[in-house]
Amino acid sequence: MTLFPGMSRMCGVDLSAEERMEVDCNQGDPTIDSIEDCVGDVKDMRLEAEAVVNDVLFAVAEMYVSQMLNNTLDVAYINVKTREGNRYCLELSEAGLRVVGYQFDQVNENLSSQYHETVYSLLDSLSPGYREAFGNALLQRLERLKQNGQ
Repeated sequence: MTLFPGMSRMCGVDLSAEERMEVDCNQGDPTIDSIEDCVGDVKDMRLEAEAVVNDVLFAVAEMYVSQMLNNTLDVAYINVKTREGNRYCLELSEAGLRVVGYQFDQVNENLSSQYHETVYSLLDSLSPGYREAFGNALLQRLERLKQNGQ
């Protein structure tokens, strides 16, 4: 992290020059422990996409963050193959998740699809196999909790 004179901090570790941003922040403020306290709710969609993949990978046939499409702080693309064998390219942004293509690494600008707040909602609408796998995982977890007396 590079500090600038005055009351600014530069957030730019592992980011390209155009992705860096300057954030006003009083460096002497005792309530600020880290740059995260200063920045607030800025999300890196590339990191969010990795978290989405890790969260539901167990319930789909294949899922990964696209390496071919341009993922940025604002938008990331995820390729998913459902248990039924259908392929989708998903867009993740602050608006949510939506289908943008019916092949991996494909963005169809003319496709107008509904945004979903969560990956669970999106996959639930696309894949009966996802619903079944998710439901089975939930039942297994409840059984384990019951066996452990919780």
